[in-house]
Amino acid sequence: MSERVTVEIVVRAQGVTRRFGGLVAVEHLDLEVRRGEIFGLVGPDGAGKTTTLRLLGGLLEPDAGEIEVAGYDVRRQRESVRDHIGYVAQRGGIYDDLSVEENIRFYADLYGVPARVREVRAAELLGVTRLEPFRRYRAHQLSGGMRQKLALACALVHRPQVLFLDEPTTGIDPISRREIWGLLIELRKEGVTIVFTTASLDEAERAARLGLLYRGRLLRCASADALRREFSGRGCEVRTPDRARAQRVLRQSEGVVSVEPFGSTLRVLFDPACASPEAIKRALGAEGITEVEVRPLVPSLEDIFIALIRQRERIEGGYGRADVGGVGH
Repeated sequence: MSERVTVEIVVRAQGVTRRFGGLVAVEHLDLEVRRGEIFGLVGPDGAGKTTTLRLLGGLLEPDAGEIEVAGYDVRRQRESVRDHIGYVAQRGGIYDDLSVEENIRFYADLYGVPARVREVRAAELLGVTRLEPFRRYRAHQLSGGMRQKLALACALVHRPQVLFLDEPTTGIDPISRREIWGLLIELRKEGVTIVFTTASLDEAERAARLGLLYRGRLLRCASADALRREFSGRGCEVRTPDRARAQRVLRQSEGVVSVEPFGSTLRVLFDPACASPEAIKRALGAEGITEVEVRPLVPSLEDIFIALIRQRERIEGGYGRADVGGVGH
């Protein structure tokens, strides 16, 4: 890799692999994130999202491959990388016994922000995060949403080029979630590159592009709209009293890409070249499942992601093994 790269790609991973003993957490990851982009790493629990984020932020060392952030090699120029990024872990890294403003000042000192700049920057961040009225509150007195906003303020105190966020809105209330995303969108307008992880496809829609992770592998990287356009499958909703047996039958039916329980129904994605709602109903009838209602369904982003996972499982010979329950709602 070059010592310094002046291009619009501010995060680049090439052939990155990370193992924990016999477990391959991230495998042969190739990824590029553009300047000023909001990029989402999406996947179920255990997909490798947090490990990937920690690798990109220099908190973990890869076993193989190279990573470059803000023009610096993460392995060889770790301190330079640290100066140009902000990182917010799932639990925020906030010190409970310090007040809101003390936490911000502590991180300003940690990043070497000059004292004269520190006070101005702290005041700005207290304003944009709406934490000014709570500046003297101890962190342990804050709600989950307020703690997350404080963690963001601490990560932004040195004006980083790249912001890494690990599931930034998990477990917080809808109003705080909206406020945090409002802040992130404003940061993007200022040119900050944002990389976040999430298991929620609804939240992932906010990203300009998505990286779909599964078992440490990047299945697809595209915008949500591109994923929908490129998906050639069709969908239907199947309702029957014998849902469990219908699921087993349809998983073995020709042209069926995925079959997933959804409330009292099954969401079925199929290849229109070799299957149809009528063929699905006939396949169930041939197995004695005659009390069936089939309705058309427009595949959601979650449906498409699960279909990609099922296609990967078929290639690897393991359809139905995965627990993808952490993706979606």
